[in-house]
Amino acid sequence: MASLDKKVINGRPYWYLREMVWVDGKPKLASERYLGTAAEIEALLDTREEAIVSERTQHRGFEDVAAVWGLLQCLDVPGVVDSVVGSRADAGASVGTYVAMAALNRVVAPCSKLAFADWWRTTAAERFTKIPARVLDHRKFWDAMHTVSPEQLAEVEQRLAVGIIGEFGVDIGSLALDMTNFATFIDSTNPKAPIARRGKAKQKRLCAAPWSDSGWSCPATAAFPWCPTPMRATNPTSPSSPP
Repeated sequence: MASLDKKVINGRPYWYLREMVWVDGKPKLASERYLGTAAEIEALLDTREEAIVSERTQHRGFEDVAAVWGLLQCLDVPGVVDSVVGSRADAGASVGTYVAMAALNRVVAPCSKLAFADWWRTTAAERFTKIPARVLDHRKFWDAMHTVSPEQLAEVEQRLAVGIIGEFGVDIGSLALDMTNFATFIDSTNPKAPIARRGKAKQKRLCAAPWSDSGWSCPATAAFPWCPTPMRATNPTSPSSPP
């Protein structure tokens, strides 16, 4: 039978695993394995337990993703976009769904469209959205966004603004103005993104690489008593000093 045996060498205890057998009615040492000090044994057990837990459980982001997705569903963002733009049969999800997922990512954990699928796999979103990561190629996002014309975007904004006012009872009797800069993941040489411009980051970051998040846009949102929905404007020429 096996048992633990402690040996004290130079005042320090060391542990061994000994296996004894009976030979001619007497116990005889059959094998002896060195296990290490108590600290080494503890570290070994911790490593083994971590491996077992990793095999049996999965740790995925849930609370923030579910909360934002629930709000998007409450406002029916995918449905509103699809009702304006129309449906597509050549993609893994509708245009409205891609737009909603892009908004979800921007709120929870902003990343590039190229990295979106990898981020999606770290969350539990696939479970409750039923949208697999395999349909989240970055090119599908860009195809969906390019489908929306400026006129359609204005109509979507109008419908969503009315929906927000109705759902949450937003008071539109006052003026609200918000002008800010935010970093994007747009390539500085991308001719299809005229709004974003390279400029000085308020976070005091230096953008040396042309592919870094050095594209900046300055949106201004204003609501007036005579206008039932927010008015949107952008300043593409002065990213560091909005008008």
